[in-house]
Amino acid sequence: MPSIPRAEILAKFRTMIADKHPIIGGGAGTGLSAKCEAAGGIDLIVIYNSGRYRMAGRGSLAGVLAYGNANQIVMDMAREVLPVVPHTPVLAGVCGTDPFVDFDVFLDDVKRVGFSGIQNFPTVGLIDGNFRRNLEETGMSYALEVDVVARARKKDLLTTPYVFDAEQARDMTKAGADVLVAHMGLTSGGAIGAGTTMTLEDSITLINEISEAARSIRPDVMLLCHGGPIAMPDDAQKVLDNCPDCHGFYGASSMERLPVEVALTEQTRRFKAMKR
Repeated sequence: MPSIPRAEILAKFRTMIADKHPIIGGGAGTGLSAKCEAAGGIDLIVIYNSGRYRMAGRGSLAGVLAYGNANQIVMDMAREVLPVVPHTPVLAGVCGTDPFVDFDVFLDDVKRVGFSGIQNFPTVGLIDGNFRRNLEETGMSYALEVDVVARARKKDLLTTPYVFDAEQARDMTKAGADVLVAHMGLTSGGAIGAGTTMTLEDSITLINEISEAARSIRPDVMLLCHGGPIAMPDDAQKVLDNCPDCHGFYGASSMERLPVEVALTEQTRRFKAMKR
């Protein structure tokens, strides 16, 4: 299945920005999720291992732990997702710290099966404290994810990396990233969402810092917001209202887990409320 050319995607996004239409991306853990998102008019779909775990009822952070081969899982998911959304760009979540992968070969495979680009997931950017320091010290660093984005850019794949602070924003922009996704942490809400997140106001401050840092390197870089307290459309709208250089929203749990939790629970309650 052919991928959608990077230049075509970027041209569409630049037109949307000029017309003040937000760019909306979404994660998909199943073919049905992807199909429904495409029917809703989504601009970009990303699939990665956490989507599979999330839709299996596990927390999204399962994707950061050793429960499966992340890069192999995303290639397995490609067979389910890509055929049902042929007109929507689909990106692969790539674990750039995997020491057993030749990424020049793997990225060629990603493009060959029909992905239009990549995102850095699983990412060590979600990890902090001593564990994060030890990862950096032992050769499993965020810098490897930056390198994979640079390699993907040279192969003309669309790149939409997660960044967690201003320094990472500068590094990814220098690597040639097309769209930065300012990650505010695990999405809150629902049955398996985070209970510990920053406030929406703090997220707005951080997103503006990330945007300023990225634009100091390359003014044409695009920015989406994601995660933490930005769980529902009203949350995302508040960010867009207060972050002038944020061009849209990327939702994973927000786009498929939270709506499914609400819809299935309510439908079951309605059936249970029937009388004989």
